Amino acid sequence: MFKKALLTLLGSCAALSAFAVDTANVQKSIELKDGSTVYIFKDGKMGMEDKLGRAVRMKEGHAMETKDGQRIIMIGDEVARLDTILHLQHRGR
Repeated sequence: MFKKALLTLLGSCAALSAFAVDTANVQKSIELKDGSTVYIFKDGKMGMEDKLGRAVRMKEGHAMETKDGQRIIMIGDEVARLDTILHLQHRGR
């Protein structure tokens, strides 16, 4: 009985750690001229949040203009990764 409970507990911990999100992977965020925000992850890939706070798709290679007039090029399209982070921030975790 104890063995089954222990195996269930260990299995649950492993499953939960697979869904764990580390917001420390966000290197920086840059506000764009249109009110959206681009998040740059430590691996160099990017995710985009629209002005309503939703993770949105952006084609790789798309040029974007920052609030201060600089241009940056979209690298990657980390929608799912950013969406998870935004949901966790919304829940206050």
